[in-house]
Amino acid sequence: MIARLELFFAKFLPSPFTLSILLTLVTLVSAVCFGDFSGEANQVVSTFHAWQSGLWNQELLVFGYQMMLILVLGHVLVLSSPVNKLLEFITQGAVDTKRAVVLVSVSTMLMGFFNWGLGLIFGAILARKIGEKSARENLNINYPLIAALGYSGMMIWHGGISGSAPLKAAEEGHLHSIMNKIPSGLPAEISTSETIFSSSNLIIFGIILLVVPLIFRAIKRRSNSKYEVSSLYTFSPSKSVETPDRVNFKEESAHILERNNLLTLGFGGLITLCFFVVYGEDLLRLNITPNLLNFLMLGLGVLFHKSISQYLGSLAEAIKGASGILIQFPLYFGIIGVMKESGLAVSFAQFFVDISTEATLPIFTFISSGIVNIFVPSGGGQWAIQGPIALESASKLGVPIPKIIMALSYGDQVTNMLQPFWALPLLAITKLKASDIFPFTFLLFIIGSVIFITGLLIF
Repeated sequence: MIARLELFFAKFLPSPFTLSILLTLVTLVSAVCFGDFSGEANQVVSTFHAWQSGLWNQELLVFGYQMMLILVLGHVLVLSSPVNKLLEFITQGAVDTKRAVVLVSVSTMLMGFFNWGLGLIFGAILARKIGEKSARENLNINYPLIAALGYSGMMIWHGGISGSAPLKAAEEGHLHSIMNKIPSGLPAEISTSETIFSSSNLIIFGIILLVVPLIFRAIKRRSNSKYEVSSLYTFSPSKSVETPDRVNFKEESAHILERNNLLTLGFGGLITLCFFVVYGEDLLRLNITPNLLNFLMLGLGVLFHKSISQYLGSLAEAIKGASGILIQFPLYFGIIGVMKESGLAVSFAQFFVDISTEATLPIFTFISSGIVNIFVPSGGGQWAIQGPIALESASKLGVPIPKIIMALSYGDQVTNMLQPFWALPLLAITKLKASDIFPFTFLLFIIGSVIFITGLLIF
């Protein structure tokens, strides 16, 4: 089965950039044919306006830049000697695919449950280090499989501590603020004890944490792909900064200040001190935001490098992987703009609601959320579009509000395994193609869907 999937995706799956173009075209045509722009006569003109408005949406562009920084600053941090040594220690036991499967899947999903950003960058870098180890020691570890598991944190993130819908629902007054007409009985807020930390959600997460490693340990026998993985960017004893891509940065030619360790210690320490002063309370509340994460990685990245010249060398290497995000994120922002302004996302979600009963609403919400996520790969954006429909329907049909919130969250997160949008940072770090990991992420999608739907039916 796995061999057939590998052959299929290698043959038919285009690059993430090409896929984003195809999704854009499908969205534009759908909006022209079926969109509702509040009575505006010219559908084509309205669609184009919505598209460009989404492309250059300032809030989304800020978010895209935050994602670039998460990728770049996380990569720079790993290129520092202390973090590199820590990762070498963590990966000591990954001497074959079976052990690597357990290490990467469990640690990545635990990290992803804690925070989606940490899970994304941690899983990608851990997979890369294991790939290096395999190439260096000739272990023949299935690198694409391990890289796919390094992406598994995005399969459980929305039901975790950083999940957009559960966290927004827990804000006092938020549920009422997003509803045009407040349904009777709709509470002002839903505590995370009823969503993220509910016994049903924790049981579902625990089952996934157990089942995924067991299944992927078994498929090792039927797939033995071997990939050459060059070492991450390192600093040679001759003080020349060298990279696998032949970038060469001579430290001895740098300015004296850029070779001074005191400057990096002082500036890195200043950023780190400022971080704890500003974000100390957020840390205690486990409120991990992109800005918090980036500020911490910036400070530690500078602090852990021996000199500014070495930091700049690491930065030059790390920033190469951000090219995909730089151009593809705005394309998806354009899709989000069209889906929102044309009413396509609302119409699509409403269709599933209209055919639902009390028993089937959570399942249809899960399915519609998953499909919408292919076009709107943003948990917060999807909640803003689909949340009011789901809440109103749950109130009418007598479905518990916490359950419908989690159904939407599960559908959103599981289809990340089919959507290369969030895989771009991982692909940049692991140096793999989408077609390399998608046979395995497709299997993750099947496993997750079965577990989530079963959970929604039982609990």
